[in-house]
Amino acid sequence: MVHNQSLSLLPRNAHSAPFVELRQSLPSRVAAISLFVDQLMRFILKFRSADGSESDIEMALHEALVNAVVHGNGENRCKRVYLTCRCYLDGEVSITVRDEGRGFDSNAAPDPTSRENLLFTHGRGIYLMKTLMDEVSFEEGGSVVRMRKNSNGDYSRSNESSRGCNATSHRC
Repeated sequence: MVHNQSLSLLPRNAHSAPFVELRQSLPSRVAAISLFVDQLMRFILKFRSADGSESDIEMALHEALVNAVVHGNGENRCKRVYLTCRCYLDGEVSITVRDEGRGFDSNAAPDPTSRENLLFTHGRGIYLMKTLMDEVSFEEGGSVVRMRKNSNGDYSRSNESSRGCNATSHRC
């Protein structure tokens, strides 16, 4: 079950574009993530026109939620994951995911692209978030992740090529 906590239209302090903010929470169950992500992506696309970057946002969001549920909260059904999503009317999206866990050192996460880690079937979530979003930061000891995707006007094929993406299909 998803709980809507607030929906508001507020001016943005450091930017002239106003935003709509949605705050939700979900239980620490992996099974709840896909539906939650689908609902949030519909919300985001109401304020951001499709430009090929929506799959980047969706995958980064999914990875952040899986990390929060599995690693942060240990799939403890008594704990929740909290999400704040701001959709700026200029197309920028800012997502904050907070879990109730003890956190972790994001700098100590192994590099999934190093030779010794290539065959592991886990450990790619942080890498994917940092690759797919324009900004990613970990706060409060790692129990909070903040992600930002630039406005539609800032997303370009040059961003794709700098990430090694195929510019024709908009997929990594």
